[in-house]
Amino acid sequence: MPAIYQPSNVISKPSAMLGDGTAKKTVTAHPVLLISTTSTHTNTTASAAVSFFDDLMNHFPLPRWAIYLIVAVGILVILLCCLCLCIKCCCRGKKKKKWQRDEQINLKGVDGKTSTFLVQPDVGDVDYGAAKQYRGKLLYSLEYNNALSELTVGIKQANSLKAMDLGRSSDPYVKIYILPEKSKTYETKVFKNTLNPVFNEQFIFQLPKSSLLESTAVMKVFDFNRFTKHKAIGELRVQLCNVDWNHVIEEWQDLAEPAKFEEENLGEICFSLRYVPTASKLTVVILEAKNLRSMDFDGSSDPYVKIQLTLDKTKWKKKTTSIKKKTLNPYFNESFTFEVSFDQIQRVNLVISVWDHDAVTRNDAIGKVFLGCNATGNQLRHWADMLSNPRRPVAQWHSLLSAEQVNSTLALKKRIRVPNKVKENALFEKHFK
Repeated sequence: MPAIYQPSNVISKPSAMLGDGTAKKTVTAHPVLLISTTSTHTNTTASAAVSFFDDLMNHFPLPRWAIYLIVAVGILVILLCCLCLCIKCCCRGKKKKKWQRDEQINLKGVDGKTSTFLVQPDVGDVDYGAAKQYRGKLLYSLEYNNALSELTVGIKQANSLKAMDLGRSSDPYVKIYILPEKSKTYETKVFKNTLNPVFNEQFIFQLPKSSLLESTAVMKVFDFNRFTKHKAIGELRVQLCNVDWNHVIEEWQDLAEPAKFEEENLGEICFSLRYVPTASKLTVVILEAKNLRSMDFDGSSDPYVKIQLTLDKTKWKKKTTSIKKKTLNPYFNESFTFEVSFDQIQRVNLVISVWDHDAVTRNDAIGKVFLGCNATGNQLRHWADMLSNPRRPVAQWHSLLSAEQVNSTLALKKRIRVPNKVKENALFEKHFK
């Protein structure tokens, strides 16, 4: 703004003498010049800012309209992000309030005066919040023979199974057993790299009519892995009391999530097999075991492995490993060789059993597994791989089964012990001389 002359109403003039000798001053008005510097400072600052902005824009190798467009897009993106965060926070608050309101509604009946707070949901009704995944479907058949008390379970085929491997495929097989006895467990063949296997296998269970209506047929589909634990894809549970036995049942059903409450984890064992036909040598190398069931009071075990050969369902040869003290994950790496001709290898079963050693009481069996031409599932596959690859060791992990299951499946013949000639003669002389 221009300088302003502003007259002053106060001026100084000479004063007359007062009575006390002092001079009396008279104030007179003089013009006062006021200069404003605000406008000049503001103009200087604005021009400096414009000059700096122009220099900054000149450093970018883009036209002005492109720079303006980029800035506008950036501002728009920031605004959208802020808007999304606000919406998310609002939704979270609403969900929390709704959950609290639902919880209050559900807890109205729990006042301690009734038995509502004692009621627990059934195991099948509990939802742990996990989204249900489609696991595929299985075609099975059921047939019961009253005259023979035999239940025949047929595993026909599966379709659209869940992929368990990195290659978006699986190596499926099916395990079949009857609850609650679970005296026998059968397994189908393993099919490699397929989600639509065709099994066409049948399995027979001895089941009296009185137990039929109280039993459940379980068909569990697994993904085979040679060196790791087999993963369960899904399962079917058929209550046999709900089946119409007047005709053969054959139907498709969707696989459900595998139940874990009746699974008994006995542990796993890894061993290799090698057969040399020209030398008639069968070599079994017990490598290691893991996650064995504890058998002692201190939560540990003293495991050792027993290797047994049976010929024509009769006990034949047997060897044992050393004892590993206080461990559930023993490492053996011990090799055993048996003389088995090519004719005998077709009729031989190999029984691998893990035992807990006790110095005072009787040794307890932790679990068993058997291989041979009479085996099924993973055990049969391991045995077939050994026969198809002579002179080459083939290693694989196996899940241990209960001793009762393996013994009932093998159905070994009991040998009648006949005393030798010396003992027989001594016994005869003692009683009849």
